[in-house]
Amino acid sequence: MKRTLLNSAVGLGLAVGFAATAGAETLTIATVNNGDMIRMQGLTEDFTAKNPDITLEWVTLEENVLRQKVTTDVATKGGQFDVMTIGTYEVPIWAKQGWLTSLDDLPAEWDKGDLLPAIAGGLSVDGSLYAAPFYGESSMVMYRKDLMEKAGLTMPDAPTWAFIKEAAAAMTDKDAEIYGICLRGKAGWGENMAFLTAMSNSFGAKWFDENWNAQFDSKPWADTLNFYLDLMTNYGPPGASGNGFNENLSLMQTGKCGMWIDATVAASFVSNPNDSKFADQMGYALAPDNGLGKRGNWLWAWSLAIPTSTDAPEAAKKFVAWATSKEYTALVASKEGWANVPPGTRTSLYENAEYQAAAPFAKMTLDSINSADPMQPTVDPVPYTGVQFVAIPEFQGIATAVGQQFSAALAGTMSAADALAAAQGLTVSEMKAAGYN
Repeated sequence: MKRTLLNSAVGLGLAVGFAATAGAETLTIATVNNGDMIRMQGLTEDFTAKNPDITLEWVTLEENVLRQKVTTDVATKGGQFDVMTIGTYEVPIWAKQGWLTSLDDLPAEWDKGDLLPAIAGGLSVDGSLYAAPFYGESSMVMYRKDLMEKAGLTMPDAPTWAFIKEAAAAMTDKDAEIYGICLRGKAGWGENMAFLTAMSNSFGAKWFDENWNAQFDSKPWADTLNFYLDLMTNYGPPGASGNGFNENLSLMQTGKCGMWIDATVAASFVSNPNDSKFADQMGYALAPDNGLGKRGNWLWAWSLAIPTSTDAPEAAKKFVAWATSKEYTALVASKEGWANVPPGTRTSLYENAEYQAAAPFAKMTLDSINSADPMQPTVDPVPYTGVQFVAIPEFQGIATAVGQQFSAALAGTMSAADALAAAQGLTVSEMKAAGYN
């Protein structure tokens, strides 16, 4: 048949081995090595039992590597993958390029109308859906209630950054290897820059003014970066410049972090007693603000999309419909409990009494998703949409380069002022080259 698994030894790449029958179609699925995706791979016997003529092969990669490979493949029409895990940033840009297959013809029982409007809107172009959300997320504060109580503090439902700093200082015990705050430091437009861009919104910063002039030389960006570096240098874990989502998740699960501000999807993992030492002590709050009208939370969905270069579009649609259905959610619940189902995509989940009872983080997740505003993400008017990203094709490259400067500042190899100056210079240069100004 067609293509074999691309470098199954890369990262956590693994193949699900099912005997291929004569005439069977092989789907090669590129996905990120997040916990919900790993869980999905373990449940695919349900799909293959129902579709014995379809064989699945997996390419499972770390986030930055995944983005690089799928972007290269879809842009060159390489046809290496039949299903891709992509994010809210890529979907509208790639759909407009004609690189993605419309999913408007998924079966009626899949129930497109059940998708949360905020999530579905970010995956649609001109009313057509081009990716099916596997899980949706905003970001929020996850914290240890026992350490907060020991510090003599009470976490508000809607904290300020000033309170976060106060709590981080009070919860830090470096001799015991407990750090008051864990935040993303690993360079990448979807790693440290996702966090810092969302954070900057709450400080009144923005990537560009209304004429597409870069704004890293502004006071709000200096305030954002200096506050972040102060937090992480004084109250964060060592080696934070190498920590992304998965590294901080591990630190939180092993009790090394007092607070972690990151994706709401992490809540099911930090509250799972099989994985987390302090699962019963986890509390949740909205991402912080500075009283300027914007919180430091983002809006995202990891979604399954089908490139137009696939030679198996119908088989791919069957898989996408299976993996993002209400029935798949029920399958996860039957195997691992309602608290562990993929969150943030469907209204019906948040109306489900069993889920509400099993997931103490459900309301805060939904409130966080609903509070994000990708159409007006900043305090001042801007010419772009997107909360933790700028929805233009050039953003991915520019933000990765900016993220490298900010990660270097966190590592102590350059000052905040130098990092901001470098960010300003490279952004101005790239935007001029792209014809924005």
